[in-house]
Amino acid sequence: MSVLVAAVVVCYTLSSIAYLAFLFRQADGLNRLGFALLVAGFVLHSGLILQGFIAAGHPPVSNLRETLIVAAWFLAGVFILFQYRYNLKVMGVYTAPLLVFVMVVTVQLSTEPAYIPSDFNSFWLVLHIAAVFIGDAAFALACGIGIFYLVQEQAIKRKHHGFFFKRLPSLQRIDAAAYACLVIGFTLLTVGLVTGFVYARLIWGAFWSWDPKEVWSCVTWLLYATLLHGRLSFGWRGKKAAVMSIVGFGVLLFTFLGVNFWLKGHHGEFTRLVS
Repeated sequence: MSVLVAAVVVCYTLSSIAYLAFLFRQADGLNRLGFALLVAGFVLHSGLILQGFIAAGHPPVSNLRETLIVAAWFLAGVFILFQYRYNLKVMGVYTAPLLVFVMVVTVQLSTEPAYIPSDFNSFWLVLHIAAVFIGDAAFALACGIGIFYLVQEQAIKRKHHGFFFKRLPSLQRIDAAAYACLVIGFTLLTVGLVTGFVYARLIWGAFWSWDPKEVWSCVTWLLYATLLHGRLSFGWRGKKAAVMSIVGFGVLLFTFLGVNFWLKGHHGEFTRLVS
């Protein structure tokens, strides 16, 4: 483990501890400390990404390890922006430990780069990667918000509200934040798919080749499209939307990771890409 990677893990771990302490003690100082530590980790994380970019001469996503490091970086960045907009303090309890988990996993993975295509610096590929990662980060937050919605709903239904009732925002506020994450995630996923199709045309000579990654990416897109359409047309909110957000993120994880390991296709040649 490099010193920079270790520093990132330490910052995210200390942030997790501070956020968990905040969950129990509800002291604003702990929340601010957790956020400050996460921002510090993000700054160091940015240095790690920059270091990889300079060393490789292209976006540092040439293997699964680098891909997860970049995914965690986007998640941290989107979370920071999300907190400035919505200030859902409890979200740090979900995001910081998730960042720690992903970064610890990366330490166990090989550093050997996978096959690199000749036009890896293609504008379409860079835009594709950025759009998909930002969209995935937004969907990851939507999943966490959905979990908190279900927990708060159960707390409200109980005669004795218990531990989480006073520690979680109102259902209306949670639902509004989840909707914002879904809209952002879906928009960026759409951009990611379109740019991915253009890049596929440049590399493999066709916009669509029934590659498993392409198929499952479209399945993911359709699932989130259904959820958003249901919210707008049929009033799907609350518990139904929360459950679909969690299920959708499960499908997204399979598309992001599972397809590369268990299904063969163009993307299996270099597991760094997500479509």
